[in-house]
Amino acid sequence: RDSASPRKRLPPALAATVSSSKYIDNPRHIEIQVLADKHGNALWLNERECSIQRRNQKVVEEAPSTFLDPETRRAMGEQAVALAQAVNYSSAGTVEFLVDSHKHFYFLEMNTRLQVEHPITECITGLDLVQQMIRIAKGYALQHSQADIPINGWAIESRVYAEDPYKSFGLPSIGRLSQYQEPDSLPGVRVDSGIQEGSDISIYYDPMISKLVSYGSTRTEALQRMEEALDSYVIRGVTHNIPLLREIIVHPRFISGDISTNFLPEVYPDGFKGHQLSDSERAELLATAASLFVATQLRSQRFLGNLRVSSAPQERRSWELSVELENGTHTVTVSRSGSSYTVDVDGGSVDVSSEWNLASALLPVTVNGAHRTVQCLSRNASGELKLQYLGTVYKMRVISKQVAALSRHMPEKVPEDSSSILRSPMPGSVVAVSVRPGDTVAEGQEICVIEAMKMQNSMTAGKTAKVKSVHCKPGETVGEGDLLVELE
Repeated sequence: RDSASPRKRLPPALAATVSSSKYIDNPRHIEIQVLADKHGNALWLNERECSIQRRNQKVVEEAPSTFLDPETRRAMGEQAVALAQAVNYSSAGTVEFLVDSHKHFYFLEMNTRLQVEHPITECITGLDLVQQMIRIAKGYALQHSQADIPINGWAIESRVYAEDPYKSFGLPSIGRLSQYQEPDSLPGVRVDSGIQEGSDISIYYDPMISKLVSYGSTRTEALQRMEEALDSYVIRGVTHNIPLLREIIVHPRFISGDISTNFLPEVYPDGFKGHQLSDSERAELLATAASLFVATQLRSQRFLGNLRVSSAPQERRSWELSVELENGTHTVTVSRSGSSYTVDVDGGSVDVSSEWNLASALLPVTVNGAHRTVQCLSRNASGELKLQYLGTVYKMRVISKQVAALSRHMPEKVPEDSSSILRSPMPGSVVAVSVRPGDTVAEGQEICVIEAMKMQNSMTAGKTAKVKSVHCKPGETVGEGDLLVELE
């Protein structure tokens, strides 16, 4: 404005409105389970910590919270009950709060239904919430008083999804469950699911496979049982988020209780990359893969427990192998004694033993005295295999030293130029296409929108370029990896 010009007052229609909202530092998402009957009685059944989230959706929950003290728990519970009574609510319900670092809590919303994570409340209180809901609906009064509600032990729930955790912490995956085995035979483990082997996971419904719950007398015991349950969960045919779930529960910040709703982006600022092997873990994995290779070779030489060829020479006791892992090649030597192997790898020695039941989906092994549950997802005659170890699937190749020398002469496949093409990262339906052939797009500009399992995902250009061709249109269904748009 020219300083000499007269001041002008803006008309009311153009006046600015300023609003402010409270900033909550290190927010935790903590919810209170309530029960209320039709006779004016209401109870709060302690809290559930639901701070581990991605895209504002819960991934791991536990009860009770490591953060709340008895006074804050009581204050939150009493306010939750007061809310339920104020609206004459009857049934099971959940009052959700955000809690800051000073234990100040703020109302978020109330869910007037049974929550996905209700089993962990059942574990620590001993109450069957479904039974209580039915009794309340029938008109019965609550059987318990607030003094009857305990906190016995600790419970943790992992939401097992048909998702790829390496894409935005979990983009949907579809397919048929070709093999499915729940770890519900383990002590202190509960699995709530609605699928079975042979079920189809489609793009039209929520991608949750199951609610995996572990319970123990202490939090440490509950975490150990969850770790074992995740290692023993067999899911084949769809991509799942078990690698992410397992990394969360063993992370030092989670174990110490230092969490918030920002946990995932803070711990994995560049996205989830799977378990990062330490030197000792890498040696364990290499030794396990080498031992599995030898056990497979020995089994192929036998028929009904006997050698296939009776005149064959005495079985070998040592092997020199080459193992490829994470773009690195390791030369190992395997020595056999019965069903146990000693593997010399990277200057150290690793002892591996197992019953080597190669027909089983689960492969319990003892590595240097430590128990591990490994899954062999696939293996072929060229030595390629996929092992699920510590929750993450590793692609490996185990071959003899002689084959390794010859394989160096094989040509390598040239990777596709991903900057000039856009492929669908997930199965879904095309909601919108924002470009046409000949258009110029900037890096990061939206090209199309894919909807899958109740979520819309914006697909963007990887570079500034002209659109060469468009291979999709609104309303079409696309699969993971399908070509959407080509750039020049």
